[in-house]
Amino acid sequence: MAISYNLLIKNGRVYTSVGLKSIDIWIKNGKISSLGGPHHAEETINARGMLVLPGAIDVHVHFREPGATYKENWESGSLSAAAGGVTTVIDQPNTEPKTLDSRSFKLKLDLASHNSVVDFCINGGPGIINDLVKSGVTAIGEVFSYEFSDIELQKILKEVETAHALPTIHSEDREVVEQETEAWKHLHDPIIYSKARPNKAEAVAIEKALSWSKNLHICHLSTLEGLELIREAKGKGIKVTCEVAPHHLLFDIKDYLKQKSFLKVNPPLRNSKDCNALWIGLRDGSIDILASDHAPHLPEEKKDDIWEAPPGVPGVETMLPLMLMAVKRNLLSLERLVDAVSTKPAYVFGLTSKGSIEVGKDADLVVVDSKRISQINADRLHSRADWTPYEGKPAIFPQMTLVRGQVVYDGDLQIRPGYGRFLEKQRVLS
Repeated sequence: MAISYNLLIKNGRVYTSVGLKSIDIWIKNGKISSLGGPHHAEETINARGMLVLPGAIDVHVHFREPGATYKENWESGSLSAAAGGVTTVIDQPNTEPKTLDSRSFKLKLDLASHNSVVDFCINGGPGIINDLVKSGVTAIGEVFSYEFSDIELQKILKEVETAHALPTIHSEDREVVEQETEAWKHLHDPIIYSKARPNKAEAVAIEKALSWSKNLHICHLSTLEGLELIREAKGKGIKVTCEVAPHHLLFDIKDYLKQKSFLKVNPPLRNSKDCNALWIGLRDGSIDILASDHAPHLPEEKKDDIWEAPPGVPGVETMLPLMLMAVKRNLLSLERLVDAVSTKPAYVFGLTSKGSIEVGKDADLVVVDSKRISQINADRLHSRADWTPYEGKPAIFPQMTLVRGQVVYDGDLQIRPGYGRFLEKQRVLS
């Protein structure tokens, strides 16, 4: 008796484990059940002339809920994710309250479960680590290294290792940042912020973390020096992975002239030499993952003096569209892009049902017309931040985003908030 499927996606150029293939995708109960073959489906999506890619996994977002929901919440943040082709997000713990114990974890889990459009994970902070891991956090971090002394950081990393969890580190050394900030704090040109948090701060923090931990992930890499340390560590067989954010690839210190404190981020913008090195590292796989570090703030907050403005830019909705444009410009191969936003994030963070278009995997899919280029416009984005540093930049937005076989966004939201599921999985030391 022939199997009846829920959905057929036909006529697309599908990114499979062996590259692009003209093959039909048959979906049943939210899973990819067959690739190719003559079957029957209740509904059909005709993807003629389109690419069909695995949904992106953004391993670094700040959706601000609970707490600063005037900047973002789970509904607005996850809608932004879906509109940008992101089907799974990992939210960071620096909300109010911070996710530092099982109680604060359960509070965030309840909010996300009722409001997220896409599937999600939740990271725990450096609090009661064993309880957080038992509760189901995905990783511990991001741990802001500049908030702790060396002794405190070593203790945190040891506790994470004992709990068999993955630490994710925001690498800026406390001592270096404090010394340099003291030297420059009397000046107010935005470029001074990058001088106050120099390349050395990242390099020193990474070097220390590598000496203290047997297995770690480095958040939003920003420097040539940091990249070289990670390459060297990988060459020695050390278990270290890293991510890069689009703003560290697409902006450098010259861009402060136009956008000023709106481009204040931690770690800060670097020079063009660092940007070029990061592109090379992303292309050759030394940088494992692309992540947005989506950190929304309102325009009136970002207009403040460089020392007073909060650090961070929105980016979950624009990450994949900007990088698809980079593929079109031959700055990055499609193969490396899919690896960096889907396959490798799923592997590093233990999301075994995600990350690729294979039989048995969740039907998290993005349908893309690579010929349809548009300009980024904040008025068309969905974040509560209501601005973007990428205003006017060309991008390729998805035509359709599916999560577990359900169209969640195709220019409009197609499901009720709360459709997204919590993914209880942490990658353990092997």
